[in-house]
Amino acid sequence: MVTFLLSIALLIAGYFTYGKIVDRIFKPDNRATPATAQQDGVDYVPMGNKKIFLIHLLNIAGLGPIVGAIQGALWGPVVYLWIVAGSILAGGVHDYIVGMLSMRNGGCSIADITGQFLGRAIKQIMRVFSVFLLLMLGTVFAIGSATSISMITSDSASYMLWFVVVIAYFFLATFLPIDKIIGKIYPVFGVCLIIMAAGVGIMLIAKGYQLPEMSLVNMHPEGLPIFPFMFITVACGAISGFHATQSPLMARCLTTEKKGRQTFYGAMIAEGVIALVWAAAGVAFYNGTGGLYAVLSNPNIGPNGAVYQICMTLLGPVGGVLAMVGVIACPITSGDTAFRSARLILADWFKLDQKSIGKRLLITVPILAFAVIVAYGFDYMVVWRYFAWSNQTLAMIALWAASVYLWQEKKPYWLTALPAVFMSAVSVTYFLAAPECLGLMEKGMLPLSCTIGIVAAIALFGLFLKNTVFGKRRNTTLPH
Repeated sequence: MVTFLLSIALLIAGYFTYGKIVDRIFKPDNRATPATAQQDGVDYVPMGNKKIFLIHLLNIAGLGPIVGAIQGALWGPVVYLWIVAGSILAGGVHDYIVGMLSMRNGGCSIADITGQFLGRAIKQIMRVFSVFLLLMLGTVFAIGSATSISMITSDSASYMLWFVVVIAYFFLATFLPIDKIIGKIYPVFGVCLIIMAAGVGIMLIAKGYQLPEMSLVNMHPEGLPIFPFMFITVACGAISGFHATQSPLMARCLTTEKKGRQTFYGAMIAEGVIALVWAAAGVAFYNGTGGLYAVLSNPNIGPNGAVYQICMTLLGPVGGVLAMVGVIACPITSGDTAFRSARLILADWFKLDQKSIGKRLLITVPILAFAVIVAYGFDYMVVWRYFAWSNQTLAMIALWAASVYLWQEKKPYWLTALPAVFMSAVSVTYFLAAPECLGLMEKGMLPLSCTIGIVAAIALFGLFLKNTVFGKRRNTTLPH
């Protein structure tokens, strides 16, 4: 229990200390924001700061810090260290810098940000990469939500109906102005997400569950290595490239830069706290990683079923309602903003003014059609495994772009360069070792994969220094 409470305290302290340092380095000011300077009533819509915080929290969180943290708990309490350090030193910095750069430059997408600082070739790659990732994520969440509803209602035959309902909702959330649906229901679900995590954490302590204390021992029942697998599995609860696609949504709605730390860094810290609660709950509730593994491996229960069991046992009927919000509403609210982000990136790419209903339909309809085709033509679980890697790779690229920006502005580039180096090693190693990628670990070549990953990360840092510290300064103004 001591480690658990200390970890929560560190996350909160990180917001008020390291978060403030990051904010001072960036130096927010009183300039006009895109929400006021480019207001269009569709995507650029001024909203209140508290509402924006809750919307952004739900945008970046969804089911990620719950399911990812529970699966990450299989390695034991060592996951605490990654959630705390990752949220404060990597995830919070990543989300804040991307959000603020977007706000400073007309609410531009992560593809435009990385393109400006890493070159046109990277810009085009990031456009394709981020749109594909968002479409796949949205599709997987549509399928997962429909499946969860049909399972909870004990009517597997209703899956098709619920899938159509979810897709119809996604269409409306993607197409309509951001304040019409997202601005109204997201704050409610955001509060539910916070209440659910707080309730589970409090009841774990009140009912005397044995919360594991910090240990660096690998407790994974299959002996799966901590590096790089734990750092990929626990994404949203520490650092996630998906957040870089979501921050521009709120960058177009904030009315002042001075609330950037609260919105971007603060939401990441809140997500870290949520992830910490669920990581502790997974191990404590099932009496260790062995019990947790048995539940997660059971096709009739799985991660979503575990969430439902924990909530129902600890919180009673109220917990059942909150669990339904967790396993149904949260993936839906991540899926719809994934599609919305894809629409905005495509609109910027092809310069289609989104005030026009026709031009919005021109992008929205193909996006949702893609989701339907993928849902019935591919094994989405295979796609999901690739998403885990591509998600952290996107975070890595965003951190390198942020590092170039900081250097150009004569600011401490180590702020993002250090996590960029680490995430580069994680991403490359995972791609080499994971069974769904090159699969070298299954051939007994994990040490080689780790070595190549570390060397690649050092090489990328060397390339960064070559083109910044030892290179020529580039213009920092992003095209609007």
